[in-house]
Amino acid sequence: MKLSEGIESGLHCALLLAMIPEDAVLPAKALAEFHGVSETYLLKHLQTLAGRGILQAIPGPKGGYRLGRRAETITALDVVEAIEGTESAFRCTEIRQRGPCPGKPSSYHVPCAINQTMLRAEAAWKDSLRAITITDLVLQIAGKVDPKSAQCSTQWIGERLRFQGFAKET
Repeated sequence: MKLSEGIESGLHCALLLAMIPEDAVLPAKALAEFHGVSETYLLKHLQTLAGRGILQAIPGPKGGYRLGRRAETITALDVVEAIEGTESAFRCTEIRQRGPCPGKPSSYHVPCAINQTMLRAEAAWKDSLRAITITDLVLQIAGKVDPKSAQCSTQWIGERLRFQGFAKET
């Protein structure tokens, strides 16, 4: 399975936005610059995440992005499915019914072992992503970031924050 780079960007942006003050936003340009990605490419994913309520887009010259809901309610799976969609990664085309020796159509009413295996694996993968929230990710990195990098990041982000005078809704 290959996921788009948008997953990494979306998760990193959600993680970063979880760490800014509740009455602040970061513009897409700052998020793109901070992560070293194309603003055009990132903006597409930010808009998708906003459309799904994961982020909130605040319009205007003082606008930007912030989390759309509390970080502890946003899972890694929410971000993945917002960007990649919810369609199954595995698509069974019933090749066992093709070729020179197919059985009777009535003998294929039960999904094959390969289909069952792939669907179980995907369910386990989704369960794992569903169990991790943005808050969990914030806590995982706390104290693990190089102090010099953390100080630089805090200053850099602080200089680009835009304060709106509002607080997140629960």
